[in-house]
Amino acid sequence: MESWAEIEVELIIADYFQMLSKELASIQYSKAAYRKNLLPLLRKRSQGSIEFKHQNISAILINLGLPYIKGYLPRFNYQKLLEEKVIDYLKNNYSIENEFRNFTDKVDIKLNEEFSFDKILVNPPNQNIIQDPMAYYGKNPIKINYLEREQMNSKLGLLGEKLVLKYEKWNLIRNGKENLADQVKWISNEEGDGVGFDILSKNLNGTDKYIEVKTTRLGKETPFFFSRNELLFSINNSKSYNLVRLFNFESNTKMFVKSGGLDTICYSVPISFKGYF
Repeated sequence: MESWAEIEVELIIADYFQMLSKELASIQYSKAAYRKNLLPLLRKRSQGSIEFKHQNISAILINLGLPYIKGYLPRFNYQKLLEEKVIDYLKNNYSIENEFRNFTDKVDIKLNEEFSFDKILVNPPNQNIIQDPMAYYGKNPIKINYLEREQMNSKLGLLGEKLVLKYEKWNLIRNGKENLADQVKWISNEEGDGVGFDILSKNLNGTDKYIEVKTTRLGKETPFFFSRNELLFSINNSKSYNLVRLFNFESNTKMFVKSGGLDTICYSVPISFKGYF
């Protein structure tokens, strides 16, 4: 297929950011309608090729530490031209950062209480090795990592941990382990964040279950961030350690679980260092 021309790349990036702005503001829109309006402006592109490009843009934004459209799962094998044009768009549209900030710092987060616990658990995503975000620091006009900033939203983190606490008790009770459900503790709330995990739960056989909760209002593939203390705790307690990843929080909340040390259950890159003299 013919390579995308520069003007086509610019058009699809503008199209993507129009949708992203609405999504970040919780405004309903139709992806199909946007594709339909974009098609006549391009060189006989299929709807599939347009969707693929949108997924490429999601991957670029993730690598830049920025929010993305949840419905367009990231595909990381993108053109250099596409990456450069996304960065140009960010340079020329500074107001988009206000939208990122409003999204990540939102405090009036409300969880739909009508969802069912027996439908919340899904399979984890495939493990993708992505490019090191350090490579973008010189080019990215937005210097704040808004994916990390969202994770630092205390209201979001609190609601996520509270939900997992309820889920653990519910799961034990439905398996006839009411006595174990009474032993589930919210460690980060009772003892602070420095312990290395958030919730002390129980397996069905009564053994300890250490749970670290990471919550995002974005999609399943959104990277998460963890401290050296959390990493070391997970390695030293790998047989009992569980990462619970909540995603689509607030709109269509789901979660997946990965067990073992953080050094084995995900691909990680160092983004900060500690220097000594």
